[in-house]
Amino acid sequence: MKIAIAGGGTGGHLFPALAVGEVLLERGHEVLVFISEKEVDALATKGRSEFRFEKLPSVGMPKLFSPAIFTFFKRFNASLAPCRRIFREFRPDAVLGMGGFTSTAPILAGKWQGVPTFVHESNAIPGKANRLNGRLVDVVLLGFGECQRFFPKARCEVTGTPIRRSLKERMLREEALAVFGLQSGCPTVLVMGGSQGARGINDAVRAAAPILGRGRSGRGAEEALQFIHLTGAQGVEETRQAYADAGLAAYVAPFCHEMGAAYSAADVVIARSGAASLAEIAHYALPSILIPYPHAAENHQQFNAEIFARAGAATLLKEADTTGERLATLVRDLSGNPGAMAAAAVACRGLAPEDAAARVAEAVLGGAGATRKQRKQAKH
Repeated sequence: MKIAIAGGGTGGHLFPALAVGEVLLERGHEVLVFISEKEVDALATKGRSEFRFEKLPSVGMPKLFSPAIFTFFKRFNASLAPCRRIFREFRPDAVLGMGGFTSTAPILAGKWQGVPTFVHESNAIPGKANRLNGRLVDVVLLGFGECQRFFPKARCEVTGTPIRRSLKERMLREEALAVFGLQSGCPTVLVMGGSQGARGINDAVRAAAPILGRGRSGRGAEEALQFIHLTGAQGVEETRQAYADAGLAAYVAPFCHEMGAAYSAADVVIARSGAASLAEIAHYALPSILIPYPHAAENHQQFNAEIFARAGAATLLKEADTTGERLATLVRDLSGNPGAMAAAAVACRGLAPEDAAARVAEAVLGGAGATRKQRKQAKH
């Protein structure tokens, strides 16, 4: 069958979309992926020749009475026309949106073509786009069961949030550390702010570095921490310098194409709480300190993080309450307590649904297959 997937704009939409696409390709189906025009999409899809990619100019929806609303509708219309043209040629059997307004035009075009439509909501609280998309589609697929209450009239199915095939298998720790030029026998902290980085986390970790540093904390070499820090495009050099000044070993980069190695090397994660990142953290059963993005739509990252915190899988720290000293204390307390780390790892593993990508793919294929069967019966 032919399946169209829309999932661009952020890594939280795009990476799960690619994960579902990988399952569909393995099962012999043809996949078209709609992405946004953002740089993060181009970076994340570079070299991925197994998929057909189509770019759409959709943007997020501003407040209704904002002057930007005119730009939104203009770009939305500029997305809808190519979707309809592409679908006339591609003739999809189903359309899956992975969230955001990059999904809305393909879903509408699929509805007009009469094929089954689906949307996946990864977060505990849906954003504006998926509140709309959920009214349009045949089935809403959910990363968290807690989200079902926001779609009272929709047919919902809890699948979990898909992770990429490249992340499925854990690397040997020594091999993973070697990828980043780090040593074994030293607790490793992975710092990341999602696909676009996080200034608030970068600032907090730079402030914590002198406190955590070997020379200034009085910690012995055997107790020293080392870091893998993915900053996003901004703050790379300042962050490298902060670690160097603190005497801490660190690999610092704006982005990482080998996230499987990063997770395999890590003992503790400091991160935002986007759903895709949490799904990956849970898959690797990593204790974490979660600092939700305070301006996320509907404050969904806060609610995502609360699910992990209630389970005992993570420590929740609001950005407004984050200081270098407080973050350093949390990192020390967690990394220096094997029992607490083990308990958090067990709790984290319990939040990782098995084969979420396969579950999403099966839901989409099931709907597409049923519609195809009905059409054949109608012809006869």
